[in-house]
Amino acid sequence: MIFNLTEYEKAQEEMRILEERLERLQQTHPIGSKGFTKAGIRKMIARLHEELAVFEGSEEARHSVSS
Repeated sequence: MIFNLTEYEKAQEEMRILEERLERLQQTHPIGSKGFTKAGIRKMIARLHEELAVFEGSEEARHSVSS
């Protein structure tokens, strides 16, 4: 879970890195190759999206932005 703005920014950076890694895998390995690896990266990205969304809707996020 993301509890503050620092963790939120770190999660955004992690997601960017994972998206770049997935893009490289898709370019270097055709469909059917490295499928488990690509699926795992997609799951990590999805988890980060969910955590970011929860934080964005949280009271902490509202206080961080207004401060």
